[in-house]
Amino acid sequence: MNYNINLAIQVLPLGIPKDEAYRIIDAAIALVQQSGLKYQVCPFETVIEGPYDTVMQLVNDMQDACYGAGAKELLVNMKLHRSVEKDMAIEHKTGKYQ
Repeated sequence: MNYNINLAIQVLPLGIPKDEAYRIIDAAIALVQQSGLKYQVCPFETVIEGPYDTVMQLVNDMQDACYGAGAKELLVNMKLHRSVEKDMAIEHKTGKYQ
Protein backbone atom coordinates (compact mmCIF):
# COMPACT_ATOMS: atom_id res chain seq x y z
CA MET A 1 0.00 0.00 0.00
CA ASN A 2 1.70 3.11 -1.20
CA TYR A 3 -1.29 5.32 -1.82
CA ASN A 4 -1.71 8.83 -0.48
CA ILE A 5 -3.75 9.26 2.67
CA ASN A 6 -5.66 12.18 4.14
CA LEU A 7 -5.04 13.00 7.76
CA ALA A 8 -6.85 15.67 9.74
CA ILE A 9 -4.92 16.71 12.83
CA GLN A 10 -5.71 19.01 15.73
CA VAL A 11 -2.92 19.71 18.21
CA LEU A 12 -4.03 21.26 21.51
CA PRO A 13 -1.40 22.37 24.03
CA LEU A 14 -2.80 21.88 27.53
CA GLY A 15 -2.32 23.92 30.69
CA ILE A 16 -1.03 27.14 29.13
CA PRO A 17 -2.53 30.57 28.35
CA LYS A 18 -4.47 30.94 25.08
CA ASP A 19 -1.95 33.29 23.44
CA GLU A 20 0.86 30.82 24.15
CA ALA A 21 -1.23 27.97 22.75
CA TYR A 22 -1.63 29.75 19.40
CA ARG A 23 2.12 30.38 19.20
CA ILE A 24 2.78 26.68 19.80
CA ILE A 25 0.16 25.61 17.25
CA ASP A 26 1.77 27.96 14.73
CA ALA A 27 5.07 26.09 15.21
CA ALA A 28 3.35 22.83 14.23
CA ILE A 29 1.65 24.41 11.21
CA ALA A 30 4.98 25.88 10.07
CA LEU A 31 6.35 22.33 9.76
CA VAL A 32 3.37 21.33 7.63
CA GLN A 33 3.99 24.34 5.38
CA GLN A 34 7.66 23.38 5.00
CA SER A 35 6.92 19.69 4.36
CA GLY A 36 6.14 20.01 0.66
CA LEU A 37 2.96 17.99 1.20
CA LYS A 38 -0.46 19.20 0.11
CA TYR A 39 -2.38 20.61 3.07
CA GLN A 40 -5.28 22.80 4.08
CA VAL A 41 -5.39 24.77 7.33
CA CYS A 42 -8.94 24.92 8.70
CA PRO A 43 -10.31 26.67 11.81
CA PHE A 44 -10.26 23.54 13.97
CA GLU A 45 -7.73 21.24 12.29
CA THR A 46 -5.21 20.94 9.48
CA VAL A 47 -5.72 18.37 6.71
CA ILE A 48 -2.60 16.82 5.19
CA GLU A 49 -2.30 14.66 2.06
CA GLY A 50 0.62 12.38 1.27
CA PRO A 51 2.20 8.95 1.65
CA TYR A 52 1.32 7.25 4.95
CA ASP A 53 4.87 6.99 6.34
CA THR A 54 5.70 10.57 5.38
CA VAL A 55 2.55 11.96 6.99
CA MET A 56 3.05 9.91 10.17
CA GLN A 57 6.64 11.18 10.47
CA LEU A 58 5.30 14.71 10.07
CA VAL A 59 2.78 14.06 12.87
CA ASN A 60 5.67 13.05 15.14
CA ASP A 61 7.72 16.08 14.08
CA MET A 62 4.75 18.39 14.73
CA GLN A 63 4.51 17.15 18.29
CA ASP A 64 8.26 17.61 18.78
CA ALA A 65 7.94 21.17 17.44
CA CYS A 66 5.20 21.89 19.97
CA TYR A 67 7.34 20.60 22.83
CA GLY A 68 10.27 22.61 21.51
CA ALA A 69 8.07 25.72 21.49
CA GLY A 70 7.20 25.25 25.17
CA ALA A 71 4.31 22.80 25.38
CA LYS A 72 4.44 20.40 28.32
CA GLU A 73 1.39 18.34 27.39
CA LEU A 74 -0.56 17.87 24.16
CA LEU A 75 -3.95 16.55 23.21
CA VAL A 76 -3.71 15.35 19.60
CA ASN A 77 -6.89 14.46 17.70
CA MET A 78 -6.48 12.74 14.34
CA LYS A 79 -8.78 11.45 11.61
CA LEU A 80 -7.25 9.20 8.95
CA HIS A 81 -8.66 8.23 5.55
CA ARG A 82 -6.69 5.44 3.88
CA SER A 83 -7.37 2.96 1.06
CA VAL A 84 -5.62 -0.13 -0.27
CA GLU A 85 -6.89 0.64 -3.79
CA LYS A 86 -6.44 4.35 -4.49
CA ASP A 87 -5.05 7.69 -3.42
CA MET A 88 -7.05 9.84 -1.06
CA ALA A 89 -7.18 13.50 -2.08
CA ILE A 90 -8.38 16.63 -0.36
CA GLU A 91 -9.99 17.71 -3.66
CA HIS A 92 -12.22 14.62 -3.68
CA LYS A 93 -13.84 15.87 -0.48
CA THR A 94 -13.87 19.64 -0.90
CA GLY A 95 -13.07 20.44 -4.54
CA LYS A 96 -16.63 21.35 -5.46
CA TYR A 97 -16.64 23.96 -2.68
CA GLN A 98 -13.44 25.73 -3.71
